[in-house]
Amino acid sequence: MGEIVKKEILIDGEYITLGQLLKEESIISSGGQAKWFLRETAVDVNGEPENRRGKKLRDGDNVSVPDVGLFFIRSKQESE
Repeated sequence: MGEIVKKEILIDGEYITLGQLLKEESIISSGGQAKWFLRETAVDVNGEPENRRGKKLRDGDNVSVPDVGLFFIRSKQESE
C-alpha cells in the first residue's frame, strides 16, 4: 500500500457524511459501497468506532481510515 495520508477536508455546508467522505477521497468508488466498506473496515471518528455511512462529520471532527490515513474535517467558512 501507499503512504498513510493526513489531510484537511474543507466542507461547504454544515456537515459531510462519512459515505460522502469515503467517495470523495476515492477510498470507495461509489456511494453504494460505503455500507460494505464500513462493515469490513474499522473506521474511527474522533477515536470512536463508526460504521454508519450517514454519520454527519462536522467542523473539528477527525476520521481515521486504516491503511489509508487521517482526515481532519474543517469548515470553509472558518478558514476564510
